[in-house]
Amino acid sequence: MLPVEIVRVAIFLIFIGAIYIYALIALIRRALKRPADGRVQRFAERTTIVLALIGTGCILYARFIEPYHLSITHTKISSPKIPPGARPVRIVHLSDIHSDATPRLEPVLPDAVRQQNPDLILMTGDYFNSLKGLEVFRNCLTELTKIAPTYVVKGNWETGRFPRVRPFDGTEAHELEGTAVRLRIGEAMIWLAGSSLRNRDALRQTLAGLPPDEFKILLRHHPSAVFDAAEYGIDLLLAGHTHGGQVALPFYGALVTFSRLGKNLESGLYQFRGTSVYVNRGVGMDGGLLPRVRFWSPPELAVIEIESAE
Repeated sequence: MLPVEIVRVAIFLIFIGAIYIYALIALIRRALKRPADGRVQRFAERTTIVLALIGTGCILYARFIEPYHLSITHTKISSPKIPPGARPVRIVHLSDIHSDATPRLEPVLPDAVRQQNPDLILMTGDYFNSLKGLEVFRNCLTELTKIAPTYVVKGNWETGRFPRVRPFDGTEAHELEGTAVRLRIGEAMIWLAGSSLRNRDALRQTLAGLPPDEFKILLRHHPSAVFDAAEYGIDLLLAGHTHGGQVALPFYGALVTFSRLGKNLESGLYQFRGTSVYVNRGVGMDGGLLPRVRFWSPPELAVIEIESAE
């Protein structure tokens, strides 16, 4: 967590804590039949109690409702590298599933993807929180690969916490690890490249050899890969990792992204030096420091259409 993120979280928690403490004091005063002195104090007590009740409702919503509400977003990207008159290339982008032993959205995710009729399913890391969650993830991935060709890269959970686990074994998913593949989809030629953080050098060598006149998609877990993407002329970078903050505030967005870019590239579509960047909010919830809640940052299934600019 960046120092500025620690400060933001600390201020947020102090503010919330102060509301609950003041509301508790007000309720105790009322129980002891010690009314507030003056109109201003009575107004302050009533307001604080209401805010505490609203806050409790938000906590319950973040714990029991939003994590189970899958949001389907639609984005279009145009490029002169897609032949004129060619049908759009339709991609489903998934990230940060973070499966636990008890399934959440994994049972309904394949049907939701199937309804989008994708040409490709592309996934950008952090798939399970525990070894018990690995089976839940594999079952989901197996169903996804029956819908469309599925390409995956590892995230920091796979490379850092479970480096010896082979999460894609027994499935038909294609892992990109410093490699690239060329695919024909309709009349368009598409390159897919990707890697985990550990194979960055091999990936750079691969990217350097890709033709400049064909559409190139890079799969990486961290949005900070945007610099490599721009350097090697990538047309579309797909990333995750930030969870859109997982807990966000209206009009402000993410409090924490765990990205060295901070709130830059926190979620959604961006443009950076000629490269389109899509940062997915993810499906699941972090199994580490963050609480198992989502607020103002619902799970995301991203549908991206790449169409001709001519």
